[in-house]
Amino acid sequence: MTRRHALALSSLLTGCGYHVGGKSDLLPKSIQTIAIPAFNNLTVRYKFSDRLAGAITREFIARTRYNIITDPNQADAVLKGTILTFTAYPTIFDPATGRAAGVQIQANMQLNLTERATGKLLYNRPSFEFRERYEVSVDQAQYFEESDQALERLSRDVARTVVSAVLEAF
Repeated sequence: MTRRHALALSSLLTGCGYHVGGKSDLLPKSIQTIAIPAFNNLTVRYKFSDRLAGAITREFIARTRYNIITDPNQADAVLKGTILTFTAYPTIFDPATGRAAGVQIQANMQLNLTERATGKLLYNRPSFEFRERYEVSVDQAQYFEESDQALERLSRDVARTVVSAVLEAF
């Protein structure tokens, strides 16, 4: 493809509304600051709610133009979340010992982004489900607790998905 063809294709794609996924921003222009308080947690799994809020904050900072602030009373919008359920269950068993060799964690949460001044709901997702798998070493001498790393991966995955969903109104 020649340079001329590439430029023509580029201008054609630009003119038809084509854009790279994850780069839209459908929030009102009046939103400049967003507060992301720790999520409410209706489960017995502690620290996960703090990890989620932190991961979503980092993702907003990395991918958007918004200033993330701590005080919801000073923000233009507030992103609130609640972890509704958190389950972990074995998916693979070691045939020799009968012990779990693989575990899947599953979290279901509720999210909403509200414009503070008007109370207008900008984004609402009453049920958002995420999953992550991890392996458990069957060798006691080499056992390494992987659940913390799995929660970290899950938090990052949730953050990427939430930020894209909020920006693109999915």
